[in-house]
Amino acid sequence: MNQAAIVPTILIADDDEGHAILIRENLEAAGLPNPILHFRDGQAILDFFARLPSADLPATYLVLLDIRMPKVDGIEVLRRLKADPELCKLPVIMLTTTDDTREVERCYELGCNVYIQKPVDYDRFAEAIRRLGLFVSLFVLPPVCSH
Repeated sequence: MNQAAIVPTILIADDDEGHAILIRENLEAAGLPNPILHFRDGQAILDFFARLPSADLPATYLVLLDIRMPKVDGIEVLRRLKADPELCKLPVIMLTTTDDTREVERCYELGCNVYIQKPVDYDRFAEAIRRLGLFVSLFVLPPVCSH
């Protein structure tokens, strides 16, 4: 299969239900045909990957990851994903209200691909997600599994 033809499943890890709905709606409004799954905390997305059968690992995923979440925060999720030899190529976009430069730097050191600060204003947030959708539509993603 041609890598450019792969439509990644977008995994949204965000405990704010309103943000998750807004992200989904605006990605769809940007014309993305991608399947979208929502996880309400960091442990839930880690459990998702832990339950995937090995045969499904070549599937391609794109993670939109909030930092401030219950159970396991986004930085720890990022660290665990990038430390896993089968998941380390997984593209991760940090999408969070946090603008602390130390956290931004830490996310890049741990391997995030893009760090986007969520605007507080609704219209600006919606526009940022539509632009993200256009950006994501240009991604050419490798399969998750490095085998």
